[in-house]
Amino acid sequence: MLYVGIIGYGFMGHCHKDMLSELDYAEVVGVYDIEAKQTEDIQEEIKVFDSLEELLSNSLINTVIIAVPNHLHLEMVKKSAEYGKDIICEKPAAMNVEEFDQMVEVTKEANVRFTIHHQRRWDKDYQTAKKVYKEQALGDVYTIKSTLYGFNGNMHDWHVFPEYGGGMLYDWGVHLIDQLLNLVDSEIVSVFADIKNVINKDVDDYFHIIIKFANGITGQLELGTYYLSTKEKWFERHWFIGGDKGSLNIDGFNIEGNITRTSQLLKNVPGKITMSYAGPTRSFGPPPEGRLVTEELPEVQTEHRMFFDNYYRAFQGKEELEIKPEQIRKVLKVMELARESAQTMKSVEY
Repeated sequence: MLYVGIIGYGFMGHCHKDMLSELDYAEVVGVYDIEAKQTEDIQEEIKVFDSLEELLSNSLINTVIIAVPNHLHLEMVKKSAEYGKDIICEKPAAMNVEEFDQMVEVTKEANVRFTIHHQRRWDKDYQTAKKVYKEQALGDVYTIKSTLYGFNGNMHDWHVFPEYGGGMLYDWGVHLIDQLLNLVDSEIVSVFADIKNVINKDVDDYFHIIIKFANGITGQLELGTYYLSTKEKWFERHWFIGGDKGSLNIDGFNIEGNITRTSQLLKNVPGKITMSYAGPTRSFGPPPEGRLVTEELPEVQTEHRMFFDNYYRAFQGKEELEIKPEQIRKVLKVMELARESAQTMKSVEY
């Protein structure tokens, strides 16, 4: 049985409590937050600890979830490891690679389990893209593009402060990078990035990152919080994967899209000129009827609770943790290189 203490009871702390309450192998023993107002809605069966030390000293708790602002993760990991607690830390694990290396060192020395809450590896859109890619349904893939756009623009709460680890690269960027690196099993060659503060003074709210892999695939990640349009959707999530046997398009977290192929591949451009809205063309004219064919996306069974299902089986010694420290270190390294590239306006070797 997982007996859990939650350190930090803001938005994500509440989300963790709600998720764990649905799992028959987990019980939230108690929570701690430095702000009393955050715990005002706690029910009687869950204890509100008066201090971090009181929570960590509780002998029933075997696992802690760290859900405090990013700049406090290292301190909380060190203290939790000192008390011998297994640790689930919110993303991003650390502010930089150096901090993360310290986390790995102290958790190894204390012989405690350590993983990061990257629940978006179980997103339906990602799992669908992963299934198509891993089954080589598109042939030899040459490009993967993952994008997320919204309209609201402004950051919120402590995310507006750079010293707390605010901004979108630390927030959603870490998820998009983790998904891509977990998808493409190849060494990274280089990173190029454009990171901007569009309407937020102190923290980034836009990024475009290009990652080149040794196997020839180019990954593109783009996020903008101030992408305005008249579409009914409040946000746009999109995947495109291009291969020599077809392309994949996925829209939305609940996924709409298909796999598109050609019924016949042209060996050369026809001599006939086609008139289009863009003017005369041969390469980009409309396809003849039946040339483009579509296939339905494969079905996947996935939900965010699977993060905890995997963690519990690892806790029992039945399988390995899905989210491994060495994977997360690689993500943080890419984030550092992305910031370096954005500052120098040059591609950076990995």
